[in-house]
Amino acid sequence: MRGSARKAQLVAAARHLLETEGIEAVTIRRLGAALGMRGPSLYKHVPDKAAIEAAVAIEGLTELAETVGVVPATFTDVSRAYRAWALAHPHLYRLLNTRPLDRSRVPQELEDRAAEPLIVATGGDIHLGRAAWATINGLIELELARRFPPDTDIDAVYAAAARAFDAARAD
Repeated sequence: MRGSARKAQLVAAARHLLETEGIEAVTIRRLGAALGMRGPSLYKHVPDKAAIEAAVAIEGLTELAETVGVVPATFTDVSRAYRAWALAHPHLYRLLNTRPLDRSRVPQELEDRAAEPLIVATGGDIHLGRAAWATINGLIELELARRFPPDTDIDAVYAAAARAFDAARAD
């Protein structure tokens, strides 16, 4: 039990560093310091740094799936929930969406559960659902990077995307 408790502390420390400072702050040395131990001692609890990142990603993907899973399965509602979650957790969002996902460490059913609301919102068309996901992620990345012109009504941009996906679903 002690080992699993220490691993939970390690994941919590990694999540805290990620959420407050970004992925670059999640180093073995910083994690060790946060737990009051030498960095290399962490390897008694996890095989490598990638395992720590995967555990944080699983937490994030679980939260995201729960967030989007409770709203009506429409592009508008799912994208609104996804966007709100991403803006509240920008570093965690980027961990999930701008880096390769090590699928050998993330349960497939979790990724499927997170994707399901958009696939339902696009009429069960997996390709349209993935296009919707890519669109939402692109809009979020532009918003996080402050790349929209200052006079942009970002809500109107999401609404335009919703109209486009609703029209595509109707075809």
